[in-house]
Amino acid sequence: MLRRGDPSASRLLHTGNVSNPDRNGSVHSDAPHSASDATTAAPATSAATTAVPVDPHPRVPNWVNDVVLSVLILGVTFAPAPVAGLNPSGPLETAIVLSPLLILPWRRRWPLPVLAVLLGLFGVAALLGTLSPGIGIAVAAAVFNVTNRLPRRIGLIATGVAVAAVIVLSLPASLGDVFEPRVVQFGLFVALAAAAGDGGRSRRDYIAAITERAERAERTREDEARRRVTEERLRIARDLHDAVAHQIAVISLNAGVASSTIDSRPERAKEALATIRGAARSVLGEIGDLLGVLRADDDVDAAAQPQPGLDRLDELVAQFASTGLDVHTRIDGDLSRVTGTPSRVGYRVLQEALTNAHKHGVEHRAHVLAEVDDATLALTVTNPTMGAGSVTGTTDDTTRSGLGLIGLRERVTAAGGTVETGPAAAGWKVVARMPLREGAR
Repeated sequence: MLRRGDPSASRLLHTGNVSNPDRNGSVHSDAPHSASDATTAAPATSAATTAVPVDPHPRVPNWVNDVVLSVLILGVTFAPAPVAGLNPSGPLETAIVLSPLLILPWRRRWPLPVLAVLLGLFGVAALLGTLSPGIGIAVAAAVFNVTNRLPRRIGLIATGVAVAAVIVLSLPASLGDVFEPRVVQFGLFVALAAAAGDGGRSRRDYIAAITERAERAERTREDEARRRVTEERLRIARDLHDAVAHQIAVISLNAGVASSTIDSRPERAKEALATIRGAARSVLGEIGDLLGVLRADDDVDAAAQPQPGLDRLDELVAQFASTGLDVHTRIDGDLSRVTGTPSRVGYRVLQEALTNAHKHGVEHRAHVLAEVDDATLALTVTNPTMGAGSVTGTTDDTTRSGLGLIGLRERVTAAGGTVETGPAAAGWKVVARMPLREGAR
């Protein structure tokens, strides 16, 4: 039940939605002007409010990387070398050493085949007596691409194969010395390139994971906001029904009495009009209190009257008696033990059931039985009818009363209880049972 002065309810209904922080840390409100606006606007704002993390290091175009890599290979290929065997000694060796310039641009599309071809070229150049740093750089670039783009398991296998192949294929040019400095340097360089590629892939996966987590958290917040708005809208509907339905029924019945007796029994018509005036004043006050809760600021503690409970059962019976409904009450147990939510919900159950009995019943009488034991409150309202159709028929009044029964079931279910309605031997019966402890199931 929406309670007057409830800060959380006032705050939610006042804002309509939660506030979302933007990327700079400031807070902006997506608040619609009403609960219905919040419900319809929430899906539309989903994409707008989902912030996707942006890579703080923009990517360099691929062609720039290829140009830099080509210049580096050309530079180390033709730069004067302090040791013999690092520069190509003839046209064939030069063609083999420079051929990676044509192969490397395809490493993104076919990473493993390009790595295999480059290792083959490295072996051919070594057989010809050239351990070119240019081909070594090309092999390292291909290994980097494999570990950066393919799954880790494949990258580790490709790295081990590439390092072993570089060491083995370097033996002819290093006179069979595995520990020759150039062989060790080429192997370490390829291993470092593989580690760098794997680190880049891990970082990319991490960014994707936190992005997905942020999007999921944002969707969860939006779903929670929509759920809370829906719940509050239902509570408003129930409270508005409580405030209006009973008094409007009183006004309608007495208006009929006044119109039928204004000529023959003017005193009776005056009494009916006085009852209409009192009911109208009461419903206006109820609506004013409800609107005051909805418009209250977050830090305002509304001083409206509390919600009625079963301690005001006598007043409720007197109200119906003044409108012409004779209500007989019977209480088994100590009704003063019923407090809090069960008391408030029980009051609304009786109010709704007696309103329907007054509108749809016959003989203008009803019976209320309240049973209180150690753990349970049971409320039973019966009234005579001409048949079940008088309550559950298809007339306009009965169709509208169904919304009240739906709200009644929602209230009792929220309090951990059950509601039964249907024909009985005496006419029509409404039975509500709920635990005395709030929140018990």
